[in-house]
Amino acid sequence: MSPLILQAGGGEQSLDIINLLLNASPVVKGVLGLLILMSVASWFVIGSKSLYLANAASRSTKFQDFFWKTGRLDEIWRISEQSAPSPVGEVFRAGYTELAKLQKRRQENVDNAGEALLGDIESIQRALDRARTTAITEMESRVPLLGTTASAAPFIGLFGTVWGIMNSFRNIGAKGAANLATVAPGIAEALVATAIGLMAAIPAVMAYNFFSRRIRVIAAEMETFSSDFLNIVRRRFF
Repeated sequence: MSPLILQAGGGEQSLDIINLLLNASPVVKGVLGLLILMSVASWFVIGSKSLYLANAASRSTKFQDFFWKTGRLDEIWRISEQSAPSPVGEVFRAGYTELAKLQKRRQENVDNAGEALLGDIESIQRALDRARTTAITEMESRVPLLGTTASAAPFIGLFGTVWGIMNSFRNIGAKGAANLATVAPGIAEALVATAIGLMAAIPAVMAYNFFSRRIRVIAAEMETFSSDFLNIVRRRFF
């Protein structure tokens, strides 16, 4: 499909996308540059976060399978040190590390072991909570950029649209004519800004919702594992 050519006063003006971008006003060029930068950053986050969350979910599932098949916590600890890190695995490591510290402390203070029981359980719970919070924070890193792009990009594109329409009216006032050749370039320039804003926002909002759900699922798995681990510790050690 050939680009639209407008003729005015013996001259020709092409309305293809590339020509519109090259001949856009500085403000609209700035808007388009910002939108393109936001889009590139969003796609980088989408790619990197997709890979990270896929690995996190897969490794957590494998770790939980191994955890429930193995009866000894020290054996699970040894395998976790040799395996790639996972959110659930890091929660276990934090809880087991705190448990080892408490066990050593109880052996050194045998007489006060019963009195420290409640505090020991709470210490392990806090260690599990800290590890879970750290893992969630890591999973959520850079995801807010997608939410920002999804909410701000359409408005930034709208700003470019408004500016392009303002230029169109200025051209009408300067030339004293409201023909197609006077109005079309500014309107087309404005619509390009809107289109690029939507192109940046739509993938970002879809990815943001997808990642938010996956993070909630992994967070729920960590919370469930924390409760199960704490129950095991109570039965075996306290």
